[in-house]
Amino acid sequence: MEEINYGTTAWMLVSASLVLLMTPGLAFFYGGMSRQKSVLNMMMMSFGTLGVVSVIYVLWGWSMSYAEQSIGGIFGNPFEQFGLNGAIYDGEGEFLLADGLPVIVDVGFQATFAIITVALISGALAERVKFGTWLAFAALWVTFSFFPLAHMVWGGGLLSDDGPFADMFEGVGPIDFAGGTVVHINAGVAALVLALIIGKRQGFGKTAFRPHNLPFVMLGAALLWFGWFGFNAGSAYAADGMAGLAWVNTTTATAAAILGWLVVERIRDGKATSLGAASGIVAGLVAVTPAAGSISPVGAIALGVIAGALSALAVGLKFKFGYDDSLDVVGVHLVAGLWGTVAIGALATETGFLYGGGIGQLVVQTLIAIVAVVFAAVVTLVIALILKPFGWRVTIEEEHSGIDEAEHAETAYDLV
Repeated sequence: MEEINYGTTAWMLVSASLVLLMTPGLAFFYGGMSRQKSVLNMMMMSFGTLGVVSVIYVLWGWSMSYAEQSIGGIFGNPFEQFGLNGAIYDGEGEFLLADGLPVIVDVGFQATFAIITVALISGALAERVKFGTWLAFAALWVTFSFFPLAHMVWGGGLLSDDGPFADMFEGVGPIDFAGGTVVHINAGVAALVLALIIGKRQGFGKTAFRPHNLPFVMLGAALLWFGWFGFNAGSAYAADGMAGLAWVNTTTATAAAILGWLVVERIRDGKATSLGAASGIVAGLVAVTPAAGSISPVGAIALGVIAGALSALAVGLKFKFGYDDSLDVVGVHLVAGLWGTVAIGALATETGFLYGGGIGQLVVQTLIAIVAVVFAAVVTLVIALILKPFGWRVTIEEEHSGIDEAEHAETAYDLV
């Protein structure tokens, strides 16, 4: 019987814990960007996601993502390992993956990805959405959008190395190291669709919605960066050189993205801001996520600086086109996620065209990005419309007085 690899098991447990920390970190990041009267609701959307998605993942999420029986290459059979049947210790021995990692450890690691992906979407909906409707959306969306895309990319489905896109060019297959399509394009598209369906906050375009606590934002960005080492380096599934490469690329791309964002701010606005630095951190982390294991550290610099600049420019599109992406989920996660996924076609050291690999990788990366965009858009639209009769928004009066008081009977700061 194959033995447990204790080194890999320890590394993956640490990585899972780091990724789990990202969701409370996101709560601080989004909470600080919100206004004082809505900070608790914004943070509760992340913590509520933790509650809903963690339970669902144990019941059918793992099975839909990684069951051996694939339904059309789109999702796994949800009943095959329902309740983690076949994934836990059975009294005779551990269920192990090929590298000696207990399956139950991988369950924990993958669950944290599902949690943070859903929580990311909430930033587009600040200050106007009923908490109960958000939780219902979280349950439906993780089931019908996240789990299928995870299966398609990582579970041997349509967008994996076993799918049709792997046969288009010899020696070239789809690359998504840690979630450019599954996490960031998926969440970014969902955020855009919801912002369009639910509508703008009262006063959007007329009122200045300023962050109420920039130190919270900086703290949240720091926690996200720290947790992201579990996200990217953990996706190497071993404490080895590949994990080291992902760690260095994650740091380098993120640092470069800060500079890219701040240069754009300086040229455009005349000032480099702390909010811009924090947002640049997230843009760099997003862009390097799919590419962390396939590019060089020098390539990570180019990837990151362009990601920071693109996202800094993209966050202003909501005012031009009139959609209220409250905390810039679309401008950061969708734009940087698309850039990071497609840029692999140029920057991958083995197959990118800048390294003599031809255009095959670029074509494949572009196609899987398009499929992810279309899939996430259609699924999110259907779910948003299904929930619309139940009520997405709080009343105008509740929005004006503060969603914290209306939805949670609390305030973040007792000033009486």
